[in-house]
Amino acid sequence: MIPRTLFSSDHELFRDSVRKFLEQEAVPFHEQWEERGYVDRELWSKAGAAGMLCSHLPEEYGGMGADFLYSAIVIEEISRRGLSGIGFSLHSDIVAPYILHYGSEALKRKYLPKLASGEMISAIAMTEPGAGSDLQGVKTTAVLDGDEYVINGSKTFITNGYLADLVIVVAKTDPKAGAKGISLFLVEAGTPGFDKGKRLKKVGMKAQDTSELFFQNVRVPRENLLGQAGQGFVYLMQELPQERLTVAVAGLAAAEAALHWTLDYTRERQAFGRAIADFQTTRHKLAELATQVQVGRVFVDRCLELHLQGQLDVATAAMLKYWSTDLQCQVIDECVQLHGGYGYMWEYPIARAWADARVQRIYAGTNEIMKEIISRSL
Repeated sequence: MIPRTLFSSDHELFRDSVRKFLEQEAVPFHEQWEERGYVDRELWSKAGAAGMLCSHLPEEYGGMGADFLYSAIVIEEISRRGLSGIGFSLHSDIVAPYILHYGSEALKRKYLPKLASGEMISAIAMTEPGAGSDLQGVKTTAVLDGDEYVINGSKTFITNGYLADLVIVVAKTDPKAGAKGISLFLVEAGTPGFDKGKRLKKVGMKAQDTSELFFQNVRVPRENLLGQAGQGFVYLMQELPQERLTVAVAGLAAAEAALHWTLDYTRERQAFGRAIADFQTTRHKLAELATQVQVGRVFVDRCLELHLQGQLDVATAAMLKYWSTDLQCQVIDECVQLHGGYGYMWEYPIARAWADARVQRIYAGTNEIMKEIISRSL
């Protein structure tokens, strides 16, 4: 296998600490979190103390000033263990950067240290019942009234929505202006008129608290606007490449884990008096999967390099997101097949991984939208 050259000895020490943390604080409890529908809130504060949240933030805002590879390590180690209920990456690598890049100094100092410590859990509310990948189609509105914005609308499929203390809300400040009428707002849980709906029951990611959110005449200070009014769509487009990179990092790590579990299973499982792995059909299928995963690993790592250099463009991120998540679903499906009937049993990690993987081709922009983005760059 081609060795990875991205990570320094410091990165690997951090990886060891993340592994130990997850094995102790998450793995033993994830099954009960799946049954309940959300993880323990205490996990977030423990992760914050361990430096696993918002590590990229400058030290003045509670972070470590670390590079993105620290985030990638957290994503990979969570994904390799099938801990799909843990929404750290959305909190650290999607929400926090919006506040860091577009928030006022007052907003940064008010919220970022609490995100880094795990005192506050965050979410971003983009998707609506009638608007998914088409962000220009959002119906939620924010109307300026004196020194406050009044927000009305609803959101759905919101990761971390049930536990969230702080939500970035995508809303129209000028409904007639299309993309140029979108703005971003910070809304705290408990604000009058802001209600959380039921936790949604999903095919996979059962421990991930995905919720509906409702806003009825929710008043927030004018200062809670991120950046400038009408620039929200631009901000979203600037941040989406990193979001799509995180999806790919998780997807490739999940595919690697699935292959590892399947290698172990086929070597142990007997059929017709010998291990399944001894059959040529099995060996050749495993060879195909190992090759596909290796190719995916090279692509993901190259995109990580580009991102560290500030050179991961929108089209390349779209290529990575669609290709790696298609690969993830294909590899895991083949691994389920090699497990036979046991691959369909929830107690086996491969079954959970199969159910968790399917949404990867949908969120962060559907893979059909990714192809449209790519085609426009050609």
